[in-house]
Amino acid sequence: MRLPLLRFTTDNRQPGHIAEVIETSTTQFLAQCLEPEELNFPVMPAFGSWVKSLDEESGNKILGIVTYATTSPVDSVHRARALGLSLTDLREQQPQIFGMLKTEFRTTIVGFETPDHGVNSNGKTSGRVYQYLPPRPPQIHQGVYLCQPAEILHFSDKIDFLRILLQVKDAPPEALIAATIREIYLLRKAERDWLVKVGRNLSILLKDDYDRLQYILSQVIL
Repeated sequence: MRLPLLRFTTDNRQPGHIAEVIETSTTQFLAQCLEPEELNFPVMPAFGSWVKSLDEESGNKILGIVTYATTSPVDSVHRARALGLSLTDLREQQPQIFGMLKTEFRTTIVGFETPDHGVNSNGKTSGRVYQYLPPRPPQIHQGVYLCQPAEILHFSDKIDFLRILLQVKDAPPEALIAATIREIYLLRKAERDWLVKVGRNLSILLKDDYDRLQYILSQVIL
C-alpha cells in the first residue's frame, strides 16, 4: 500500500509545483500529484502538456511531455466505487475520499537545459537546450513543475524532439504530437512559419506518409 504524499502549505510550495517523481528511468518518469490545499482532487496535467524536473547532480533542467495520467485508490487492493454524489456532496459527506485517491502521470523526457546561462531571443536568461536524452533523468522525490510559456517557446525553437514523440509506446503518438504542437502553436500566436517547419519535419520523419501527417495537422486548431 502506497501512502499519499504529505500535504504542503502554500508558503512551502513554489508556483507551478504540482507533483513529485516516484519512479524514474532513462527515458521517462512517473510522478504523483501533490495534494491540493482544499478538499479537492489533484489537478491532472493535460495530455501533451510540458513539465520539468531537475537532475541535482548536474544541475540540468529535465523537460518532458505528459503522455499518460490516471487517478486511482492509494490502496491498490480495493477499487473505487460509484457513490452517486456530487463534488459538493463528497466534501460534506465523504471528505476522507480525497485522501484515499492519488493522481499520477507519466512523462516522456524530450530534452534538457544546462545551467549555463545566456540570453535568448526573448531577452530572458536561460541555459543551452539539447533535444535528446539527458545523461541522467531526475532523481526520485524531485519536484515536478509546469513549464512556463517562455521555457516552452525557447525549447521549441528547434523541433528535433518530435522524433522522440513518434517512438512513445504508452500513448497514441499521432494524438500526442498533435496535442503538443497545438499547445506550442497557441503560445506562438499561430505562427505559420513555425507550423510549416513542423509539417516539413514530420513529413520526413513519417517517410511521406501524408495520411498520417494530415491526421496530425488536422488536430492543430485554435
